[in-house]
Amino acid sequence: MNTEQEAPSQKPLTNEPSCKDEARVGQQGTLSRVWAPVGSCPAMVRDNRRANAYIYGAICPGRGMGAALVMASANTEAMNEHLKEISVQVATGAHAALLCDGAGWHEKSKELVVPGNITLITLPPYSPELNPMENVWEFLRDNRFGAQVWKTYGAIVQACSKAWNWFVSDPLRIASIGTREWVIL
Repeated sequence: MNTEQEAPSQKPLTNEPSCKDEARVGQQGTLSRVWAPVGSCPAMVRDNRRANAYIYGAICPGRGMGAALVMASANTEAMNEHLKEISVQVATGAHAALLCDGAGWHEKSKELVVPGNITLITLPPYSPELNPMENVWEFLRDNRFGAQVWKTYGAIVQACSKAWNWFVSDPLRIASIGTREWVIL
């Protein structure tokens, strides 16, 4: 029997501060801001149909990377799939501290399976400003999703995938939008 085990408090702690959230993207989207002459009322397209998809996204500003899935619904099953995807992206030997809002499918329950290299940190209620992913969704809505009309669910999924891939292609953009001084470990 080996009695020289390392005490848990003496093990090196490597953290990856990360954040996650979901965003609904669909035919009945949001209008975005556009530059226009004062007093004018620029025309914007808006679709009244109801098809939509959810982007489950997570970023690690320190490493300038992200992980995402596009799913048909927002529920615990989809959250489990996203946690698996995030777990694969966490650096070897690191542990991700994942900021989450208080959505029902983020709550610890028997159905939610949190991988061993991730710890969920629930933010206080009514505080979306504390989750950098809210800024990511705002950025994508302003730069990729605003004033769009998609004919099919497949087109929505494709637009979500293209937008996310464009977003994560620039590590400096991820760091710029996602870095918070109070979350640096």
